[in-house]
Amino acid sequence: MLQDIVLAEPRGFCAGVDRAIEIVERALHKFGAPIYVRHEIVHNTYVVNDLKAKGAIFIEELDDVPPGATLVFSAHGVSKAIQMEAQARGFQVFDATCPLVTKVHVEVAKLHKEGYEFIMIGHKGHPEVEGTMGQLSSGIHLVEDVADVARVAPTQTAKLALVTQTTLSVDDAAEISAAVLARFPQVRAPKQQDICYATQNRQDAVKLLSPQVDIVIVVGSPTSSNSNRLREVAQKLGTASYMVDNANELQPQWFEGKTQVGLTAGASAPEILVRQVIDRIKALGAVSVRTLDGIQETVKFPLPKGLKSDVSRP
Repeated sequence: MLQDIVLAEPRGFCAGVDRAIEIVERALHKFGAPIYVRHEIVHNTYVVNDLKAKGAIFIEELDDVPPGATLVFSAHGVSKAIQMEAQARGFQVFDATCPLVTKVHVEVAKLHKEGYEFIMIGHKGHPEVEGTMGQLSSGIHLVEDVADVARVAPTQTAKLALVTQTTLSVDDAAEISAAVLARFPQVRAPKQQDICYATQNRQDAVKLLSPQVDIVIVVGSPTSSNSNRLREVAQKLGTASYMVDNANELQPQWFEGKTQVGLTAGASAPEILVRQVIDRIKALGAVSVRTLDGIQETVKFPLPKGLKSDVSRP
């Protein structure tokens, strides 16, 4: 019989997601609708639909943006080609790329000038990976797993650097990094790991949560890389785990014979969805809610010029 809901801490929005959403809301407030956004601003259905209702239009191709429009790049970052095309078309651009993704882009540009090639650990087709690999026209090679490391073929190995997608599983990235280092002992690793603080903190919180509960529910959208990784972390620790976009996706049979329910949320999932999931699990019989001790995040990223912080957020 259901007893407790145990909340992971931290969970939900990170500083990069908070900033990206605020950029779109401030642009709408300052310039009026519509504001065009290339790709989902963050990978969460609720957030995207909320911003659509406020006047944001989400597009994938710049051909779909009319002349003179205001355009926001999503938190995942974009390639150099997209940046140059947007500039050439004369759009007013606000870049909502997470500063921790931008840090990777800056490092790639700097080392490329020094003659480096790159091995990137990431998921093919993810917009962050496309944006980072798109910083260069060549010389950056994607590996998704240890098997890929054996096949990767840089044109030279004297100057080789390693970068990673910021939302990977910390453990998986470490395993693949070790394989890269074993094959290319001279590879240059990032000074600080590329996996972001929020991804690391949420995965650490799930590692603490999972052994204490019978089931873990992750609130997050299917397209959210970091949310998918949270579910995988719990699963690998032997705890039944499920990811839901919202409370309507919860299945009563998941909770049969369970007493302790763990609950967390990906970095792009708003707390309102967590509260709705709590209400639904309570309706299924849970009687108490408690939060585990965890890291209190205080990171805050500045807004771009032109969206001054003295403008009140809607």
